[in-house]
Amino acid sequence: MVKRADGYYCQFCIDVNRQENIEPSGNTIGLDVGLKEYYTDSNGVMIQNPKFLREAEKILKRSQRRVSRKVKGSKNRGKARRILGKHHLKISRKRKDHAVKLARCVVQSNDLISYEDLRIKNLVKNHCLAKSINDASWYQFRVWLEYFGKVFKRVTVAVNPQYTSQECSSCGEIVKKSLSTRTHICKCGCVMDRDENAARNILSRGLSTVGHTGTFALDASNALGDKTSTQVGEILSEQVISLIKESQRL
Repeated sequence: MVKRADGYYCQFCIDVNRQENIEPSGNTIGLDVGLKEYYTDSNGVMIQNPKFLREAEKILKRSQRRVSRKVKGSKNRGKARRILGKHHLKISRKRKDHAVKLARCVVQSNDLISYEDLRIKNLVKNHCLAKSINDASWYQFRVWLEYFGKVFKRVTVAVNPQYTSQECSSCGEIVKKSLSTRTHICKCGCVMDRDENAARNILSRGLSTVGHTGTFALDASNALGDKTSTQVGEILSEQVISLIKESQRL
């Protein structure tokens, strides 16, 4: 039995090996999560950040004030606390629903999904951004990406996030910029949104390195040897598609 703000729920744990076979799409994608947009992919597509907590802040503050005005231990205070709990529960369920639907869509549309291996616990130490980071719920999105990667037999790769925003996706030059600088401008002539530039770097790292794989492990070091990053990307893209086709035949 599990108690929630809106009542009690009975949970059953069932071990099911869920797998669904879909045709390979031939697409690979890199995802750069953020606070302005929920994520920007390597194709330049931006998904709006829903900001469920920010939208409900007025209602939460009003409910919290009603709780604080009630006498401690009274029935009215208990009722006010349950109402406040239901508002928080609704926000939590909205976040999960958004993460599940978005992750499923991304996984079904791509054969390889590369994303940053972020340490959320370290990021929320910044008190100026902690609320927004928790509201975005990046970790929950990653969990569902890896889950659906196993279900649909897709490759999910978490890569080192270091310098993904600073490195130029065209020439590899490091272009230092602050968080307020939203456009990547390199001396090689590459000009694009900084998040799209980061997403391209993330995809490149996902294709050229093993990183931490959520579904499959690709032995890049043995199979590829001394190849350029472009050749590595082409080879691994073919390996991804052949891996998926082979797993579907089993």
